[in-house]
Amino acid sequence: MRQNKMIVLSADALVEEDMAELRQMPNFRKVFGEGSMIERVKSIYPTITYPCHTTMATGCWPDRHGIPGNLKSPYRYIKPPIPWIWEHAYVKVPDIFDAAKIAGLTTAAVFWPCTGNHPSIDWLINEYWTQSKEQTLADAFREMGTQECVVPIIERNAHLMKERTHPFCDDFMLACACDMIREFTPDLLMIHPANIDGARHAGGTFGPHIRKTLEDTDRWIGDLLHAAEEAGVAEDTNFVLTSDHGQMDIKRVIHINVLLADAGLIRPVEGGEPEWDAWCQSGGMSACVYLKDPSDRATYDKTYALLKHLCDEGVYGISRVFTADEAREEEHYAGDFSFVIETDNYTSFGDKYTRPLVTGADNGDYRKGHATHGYLPSKGPCPVFCVSGPAFRNGVVLSDGRLVDEAPTIARAMGISMPDTDGKPITELLAE
Repeated sequence: MRQNKMIVLSADALVEEDMAELRQMPNFRKVFGEGSMIERVKSIYPTITYPCHTTMATGCWPDRHGIPGNLKSPYRYIKPPIPWIWEHAYVKVPDIFDAAKIAGLTTAAVFWPCTGNHPSIDWLINEYWTQSKEQTLADAFREMGTQECVVPIIERNAHLMKERTHPFCDDFMLACACDMIREFTPDLLMIHPANIDGARHAGGTFGPHIRKTLEDTDRWIGDLLHAAEEAGVAEDTNFVLTSDHGQMDIKRVIHINVLLADAGLIRPVEGGEPEWDAWCQSGGMSACVYLKDPSDRATYDKTYALLKHLCDEGVYGISRVFTADEAREEEHYAGDFSFVIETDNYTSFGDKYTRPLVTGADNGDYRKGHATHGYLPSKGPCPVFCVSGPAFRNGVVLSDGRLVDEAPTIARAMGISMPDTDGKPITELLAE
């Protein structure tokens, strides 16, 4: 099979309801107007960016790829700062970058989650930010595996960057991605802007504030096409526009750790970190409950009984309590947690263990914004999967698909092998 170049743009939190507006925009119409798409892609549990993007790159469920959330487990960050799962070393299975390298192809990634120090990415700018006022942007990215040949690209576009602020950080990453296309012409390039996601967190799932983020996305599609044309590879390049999850509006944030503390499972220590037997770590509209000693049956039973009681009461934001075994069996979700609690569809969860129990939205934390995610993939607006290029058929519209099938489909389109995935290629989209 012919090996085609591939550019994958994952527009975080882009959903099917956005497509009517995006279809009218000039660059989307130019690149994807005659392509194919899946209107509603079923995400994974939890609908959180880092597990989703790792599924998108590996074709595996979280119980295999090993990324349970954006953040490391609670025993690592009861006290700030909160460490994110930046590095690829946490991923337990091969991904599409590994498959491309085995096939002798070149690879690049810009802000694709969980790619820090990835050995199979030739040109890398991991999703990361400076860790101190003294650290330069280039040194921060070097820390996560950026090669020296990429540093001039970072420095050339650094004036665009306002860290963790949209759309400025997105403008920076797209400018870097376009420079990578012009300078290196990678066979596989995967990019992850999050301006749509940020707007939904700040202002709610839908509304006029989303229009500007779609215009930015359309502009970036045009920038990528123009860069491919300048590099002389546009005709041989496939384009994918996809996303990881949707969002739902929240009305309140409930801090389950307050109730664990009431039950004696968390004990404040004056001037220090609390002692804890059970700890609830928010993932937004779901949360994982960890036990300090998972083998302590008495603590397990006490915690489970409390969580079930809170669920049954119907006022604490919990619609379901999964045991770890149930989460793995029903949703392919696993980690070192003992329980997972699921939202009532309008409550997000927080991490505080001191009162108040209930707080409002907090735009300083994506898990507690006016809208957020983390809920079951059967809920809320669905992400999309749009494809165009020589490896794909034209004019095919599928109503439903799965996030876990994206990596195998992209791999098949490139003529490379991913033999051990949970997903499978979506052959209806592929050209013969």
